[in-house]
Amino acid sequence: MSAISSHLADRLSTRLVGVDVARCLALLGMMATHVLDPVDATGEMTRIQAVAGGRSAALFAVLAGVSLALMTGRQEPVKGRVLASRSLGLAVRAVLIAALGLVLGSLGTNIAIILTYYGVLFLLGIPFLRLRARWLWLLGALWIVLGPLLSLVIRPMLPPRQFASPEPSQLLEPGRLLAELLFTGYYPAVPWLAYLLIGMAIGRIDLRNRLVVSMLWTGGVIISFSATWLSERLTRLPSVAEVLLRSYPAMDIDEALTSMSLDLYGQTPVDGGWQWLLVVAPHSSTPFDLAQTIGSSMFAIGACQMIALRLPDRWRTAMAVLFGAGTMTLTLYTLHVVMRTDAVWPPETPDTYVLHVLVVMAIGALVTAWGRPGPLEWLVGRPAAWLRRTEPRPELPSSG
Repeated sequence: MSAISSHLADRLSTRLVGVDVARCLALLGMMATHVLDPVDATGEMTRIQAVAGGRSAALFAVLAGVSLALMTGRQEPVKGRVLASRSLGLAVRAVLIAALGLVLGSLGTNIAIILTYYGVLFLLGIPFLRLRARWLWLLGALWIVLGPLLSLVIRPMLPPRQFASPEPSQLLEPGRLLAELLFTGYYPAVPWLAYLLIGMAIGRIDLRNRLVVSMLWTGGVIISFSATWLSERLTRLPSVAEVLLRSYPAMDIDEALTSMSLDLYGQTPVDGGWQWLLVVAPHSSTPFDLAQTIGSSMFAIGACQMIALRLPDRWRTAMAVLFGAGTMTLTLYTLHVVMRTDAVWPPETPDTYVLHVLVVMAIGALVTAWGRPGPLEWLVGRPAAWLRRTEPRPELPSSG
């Protein structure tokens, strides 16, 4: 048994276990928002919805950026033929993930499928693969403001959103589909590019350095609380509240802000005015929403990685197996969506959330202990693996 444990620890030594744990938490959070009721019997938002709503999807997107950086050199971006090879592999991966999202969108669940948007985000991130961390931090910070502003200007010229989830029939209307994926959909890729850029910046820093990781999670806390605090004060200014309340005429501003936490689906009202950019509500894709959820994502990734760094090797191995679902989120997210259809066990009731968690955690632990990737991870990674064989090998030092 000790030999098996030692072999498993050796295999996991190259992985950033804390990042895998964060992926697992993002998956569990998204599952919670899909299965559990967002409000309790009194009509108040539940604690789980207050924590996971908006943040889990944002963490998923930030981790997409981390993955891009880890696959293209980590702290030292790849260049030349290697960069071209990795870019092509990522482009094929993005298309496959987007196609899977379209298929899942046709299953008729009540879930807003993120995968097609996720694929588009991968494609948007490819031009930035050559950049180092400092430039990615700068561009990400700028896009937190510029992305929502661009969306505010362009969305009035686009057709309204047609579906919560993109699905194959929308391929017959490529213009509308592209508008939904980039601007009007539930997870609009243009403002969400901020998540990807910040995630790439995180993947380009030294995530094995405790000081760096400490700065990451503490910085996340500061950003998240600052964005929330400032938004709450700005939205209560009389001139701002007056505009916001036009969409909630029977409410006061506190009631309206609470309602926004449940009924904004990707962006603010098209004709709402610039004042809506000051809102911090989940899925509003405003500068304050992006900043707040980026901060919470930085905290989650940094805290998980710090715990992993502080654990002895044996406990870190156990942590990696327990949260192994984080190494195969594409497969397990797909399984979760399929389980939410009427034809597949379990029933679509809030009390089945524990069953969803047990299934994905058990499968993730078994596959990680077995030392294999998830089946869908293997499938979408095949083109990149083939392309890597054509990459020039690094020159070995001379023996003379």
